[in-house]
Amino acid sequence: MSLKERINEDMKSAMRAKESERLATIRLLMAALKQKEVDERIELDDAMVVAVIDKMLKQRKDSVAAFAQGGRQDLADKEAAEIKVLEVYLPQRMGAEEIAAEVNAIVTEMGAKGPGDMGKVMGAVKTRLAGKADMGVVSAAVKAALAGD
Repeated sequence: MSLKERINEDMKSAMRAKESERLATIRLLMAALKQKEVDERIELDDAMVVAVIDKMLKQRKDSVAAFAQGGRQDLADKEAAEIKVLEVYLPQRMGAEEIAAEVNAIVTEMGAKGPGDMGKVMGAVKTRLAGKADMGVVSAAVKAALAGD
């Protein structure tokens, strides 16, 4: 079963169980997936679905920080609940040590030296670690690896 099919099945089960918050979040996800398919005239595979989920998670995390800073804890809690629902559909994430090891291997393979090569290294890292790691942690690991050289 593809990830998209799993999300659709979860939407149906949330409807049956009358889980309104979970259902609303899954519907938002399904709408984002459908929008991407319509905009690009493609059928999304699992990697593309994970990319959409990653984007939605980043938006929600930014929103939680903004709402908390603005004193709107009720909205921050709502966004945090959506994050929990969306994270279920992501593959197992790599730990910081695994990310650092992978980044160091890529830097060594490419022969990258210094911060000027950050863009080149990030491009390679994104293709290899897409959906497997938080790109914020990856970016910090790339900076650390290039600063160490």
